[in-house]
Amino acid sequence: AGLGGCVIELMKRGLVDFIISTGANLYHDLHSALNFTLRRGSPFVDDRVLYEEGVIRIYDVLVPAQVLLDTDSFIRDFLVTSGLEGPMSSAAMHEALGRHLLKVRPGCANYSLVASAAKYGVPIYTSSPGDSSIGMNVAYHALINRSTLQVDPNKDVNEVCAIIRAAEKNGCVILGGGSPKNFYLQGQPTLWEVYGILKGGNDYFIQITTDSVVWGGLSGATPAEAVSWGKINPSVLPDTAVVYADSTIAFPLFCEYAVGHKNGRRPRKNLLAQRATLVNDLEREARKQIKKRDKARA
Repeated sequence: AGLGGCVIELMKRGLVDFIISTGANLYHDLHSALNFTLRRGSPFVDDRVLYEEGVIRIYDVLVPAQVLLDTDSFIRDFLVTSGLEGPMSSAAMHEALGRHLLKVRPGCANYSLVASAAKYGVPIYTSSPGDSSIGMNVAYHALINRSTLQVDPNKDVNEVCAIIRAAEKNGCVILGGGSPKNFYLQGQPTLWEVYGILKGGNDYFIQITTDSVVWGGLSGATPAEAVSWGKINPSVLPDTAVVYADSTIAFPLFCEYAVGHKNGRRPRKNLLAQRATLVNDLEREARKQIKKRDKARA
């Protein structure tokens, strides 16, 4: 939706530690990295005509089918040449993809989220890796090339939990909602409910959404509801913020404030390089807490 430049600037300034995204956002980011052309159109065109002309519509963005085919081809070539095999987290695969982009398209970090994240050490997770054209091409790689590469959701869950556990304070900025929203917020219940590690909930919560709570979906769920799950620290509930607006309008304004603030730059954490260590720390603490829990039940 044209917000990649905002996120890239925040990563560059050390204001984003990790990202959870839909796979679709990352796939379409590759069009920018590969310098493919998209067109602005209208949401009111005749989609039957677009279909006949080989044009795909995403609301008012028109994508030539050849752009998708060429992007798919790039992904498949990357999967073959990278030699990636076995189970790995989505962050590990996205890092490899980002580094490949930096190699074959020097300078693309200025306008590609995936490339920038690899450059600045920011892990990108996808809560539903099969639900995108990237996942579709990984599936192709497994079936046709007999690859053992697999995006392991267990690794994703544990890496995100490990990052949350290690942080002194936790917080999030949510654009929209859906699966990525819950994938981040469930980290707190995973810690206390499953691993017996009480973290206390998120300390900061900002969401920009057009969804409403009355429809019962996760995108419109309030921070107050999240408190009941242990996802948000009860003491900070009055300071949480939900903005009912189009993210493409509100988020750039938010970013302008953030980069102009006196604390608008900080050292980058490079969590990409710390993932294995953080997961090992999580496992040690979890085993200790599970042992206590089992002893209490005996």
